[in-house]
Amino acid sequence: MNLKQKTRSDLEEVWYLCRFSLATVAGFSLFINLLMLVPALYMLQLYDRVIPSSSEPTLLMLTLIVVFLFITMGILESLRSQILVKIGTRLEVLLNERLYEIIFKQALYTGGQKASSQLLDDLTALRQFISGQGLFAFFDAPWLPIYLAVMFMFHSWLGWVGVGTAVVLIIVATVNEKTTRSKLDEANTLALSSRAKVNKNLLNAEVIESMGMLGRMKKSWLEDNRVVLALQAAANSQAGLLTSLSKTIRMASQSLILGLGAYLAIQGEISPGSMIAGSILLGRALAPIDQMIGSWKAVVNTRNQYQRVDELLKVIPRDAEKMPLPVPKGNLRVESAVIMPPGTKIPVIKGISFSVDQGTALGIIGPSGAGKSTLARALLGIWPVSNGKIRLDGADVFSWDRQDLGAHIGYLPQGVELFEGSVGENIARFDEIDGDAVVSAAKVADVHEMILRLPQGYDTNIGAGGGTLSAGQRQRVGLARALYGEPTLIILDEPNSNLDDLGEQALAKAINRLKNNNATVVVITHRPNILGELDKLLVLKEGQIAEFGPCKEVLSKFQRPVAVASDKNTQNRTVNQTTSVTD
Repeated sequence: MNLKQKTRSDLEEVWYLCRFSLATVAGFSLFINLLMLVPALYMLQLYDRVIPSSSEPTLLMLTLIVVFLFITMGILESLRSQILVKIGTRLEVLLNERLYEIIFKQALYTGGQKASSQLLDDLTALRQFISGQGLFAFFDAPWLPIYLAVMFMFHSWLGWVGVGTAVVLIIVATVNEKTTRSKLDEANTLALSSRAKVNKNLLNAEVIESMGMLGRMKKSWLEDNRVVLALQAAANSQAGLLTSLSKTIRMASQSLILGLGAYLAIQGEISPGSMIAGSILLGRALAPIDQMIGSWKAVVNTRNQYQRVDELLKVIPRDAEKMPLPVPKGNLRVESAVIMPPGTKIPVIKGISFSVDQGTALGIIGPSGAGKSTLARALLGIWPVSNGKIRLDGADVFSWDRQDLGAHIGYLPQGVELFEGSVGENIARFDEIDGDAVVSAAKVADVHEMILRLPQGYDTNIGAGGGTLSAGQRQRVGLARALYGEPTLIILDEPNSNLDDLGEQALAKAINRLKNNNATVVVITHRPNILGELDKLLVLKEGQIAEFGPCKEVLSKFQRPVAVASDKNTQNRTVNQTTSVTD
């Protein structure tokens, strides 16, 4: 039993949990379809018994029975609908948290290139389809043999007409599937891609507007949109023709079966009531097939959404539970680490090794593209290593539970993003706010006074992305967020890129205070002003370590003599000028 449960995908597990509800819906569908025979049988009794006998009591009793059965059927229909609503809701409740984690991992491992909430939209669409009327046809179609069996009871010819018409409609449904599936799949894929590009453009609206790129971006979107519309129009046109054909076949069959019934009644093989009942039964038997053909586009879309959700649930497994580890002290050790950004096969970091002891401030410098930010993400346990190890206090950094470790990590990314909420909530990482800790972190980042000048101080809502703050202010609030809770490992990626001189002085004080608190600090920078506050320096070049050691010792290797002419003499004097290692 346990082995079977382990082999199920998450989506299959949800269906397994809902199996009793689904069985109940199937059972209700059986009784509902049996009760659907009532109109035909009522008509049969009226023509064959009530009218010939002119019996009013019989008419009254039959009518009362039929009304009672219709009320029962209505109750069962309502209950079936309510159960499907609950199944749809349960599906979303059981999977929405898991899918949220998946889209977050997609954004994390692709650098935001595949960041999209489409998966959550797919889940919502699945819930709506399950809770709506579209699924009823699939529960009713399996009971088609019931109606055909009753038609055979009236007369075999009526039964064979029903079988033949059902077969023709099933063939039409199959042709509809084959001719429209590829076009709708292609259209949906292109539509999703086009939507992703539009979302990306909206995030860069300022760049597009300022450099006059809107016309070209709009042209690209219109071209994609025209292809989508053409594919959808072709698929819908074919589906429309087949839907009209199926409707024509169904209506013609219902009329022609009356003619056949009349012929059989003239021959004395069936009663007039059987003739009318046969037509009603045929219409009821074919209704689910006709309904599926009419809603085929919605069925195709739902199937694609189901496949996307199921595929990602299988590809990206659930995080395994990890044993809690002691609070980290901040001892870092990198052992022959090879790091490739997710989705690529080319290593950016190529087998580097170094160690940083607790309470040390390490600087990482190097030219653009050397792999500094890639290394930072690996040190944080965000991007995995393809070879080697990165250890924090002796444990593989990827073996830590992220929720437990996160409280002891401070990170200031190169592109600082703040979130919708107050300044205090952003600094407190949207955890329960500890006012003293928030103010303490803000003071260390030297942003406390600036925050107090905001309209509502720490309660000021800064909006998504921190749009009400300047780049320098966002960076300092981001620094306060990184320092919140006195973490033991702090990684700062270009922390002074948007700071003025006062901001850099505050950053230097913050680094010294962190070292005094025995925290490990890793600073990635292009600007040399902050290097004097660091203990060690690591120089990266083309993904490998060019130099590593005490900061002053490493910097001395990048100093060169400069000859300066004095007066008319050719006397030279040598001065030390430090060349930039980040050029």
